[in-house]
Amino acid sequence: MPSKPSGPSGPLEPHPLIRDRWSPRALDPAGEVGAGALTRMLNAARWAPSFGNTQPARYLVGVRGTATFDRVHALLNRGNQAWAANAGALLVGCAQTANAKGEVPYAEYGVGLATENLVLQAVAEGLVGHQMAGFDADGVAAEFGLPPSVRPLVVVAVGVLGTPDLLPERGRARETAPRERLPLAELAFTDRWGTAFATVGE
Repeated sequence: MPSKPSGPSGPLEPHPLIRDRWSPRALDPAGEVGAGALTRMLNAARWAPSFGNTQPARYLVGVRGTATFDRVHALLNRGNQAWAANAGALLVGCAQTANAKGEVPYAEYGVGLATENLVLQAVAEGLVGHQMAGFDADGVAAEFGLPPSVRPLVVVAVGVLGTPDLLPERGRARETAPRERLPLAELAFTDRWGTAFATVGE
């Protein structure tokens, strides 16, 4: 199994699905994303919470080897095109911002929740997912005939983890660097803003 940055561990750390999620770019060009795994990922997104159960998340799904994959890949920025060609699937997460009742509140938030569900299910399947904003959103809307109420927000590359030597030399250091997050004291406050919440182990 290729190496990857080590995640946190210990009794106070999150579930391994969350702990082990990261965003690699080195994907195995021979790796595939099976139809069953992809369906489970989309179902995980479907069961995400949303405002008033409006379920605003929509996905364009392109499996490698299909025209949809190629069309999505062509709309990525140049840097993302270089590595995302090895993904087993490219999915465009879109927000349906209006329905028959009118504007859908918090549609972007709903897509974020659904897409994180999708990526965590990918981890459960033994896959990896990399979410990216570097793509031509207007181009996606035109290429795939999206209605005005649907807005592309993110592209997710899903695939099998490869080795860092698949990347140009410049990208290898970032791929193998330890994962870093802000300390909880800078994220969780109590009493007033800036007063750190006293967490166990801090």
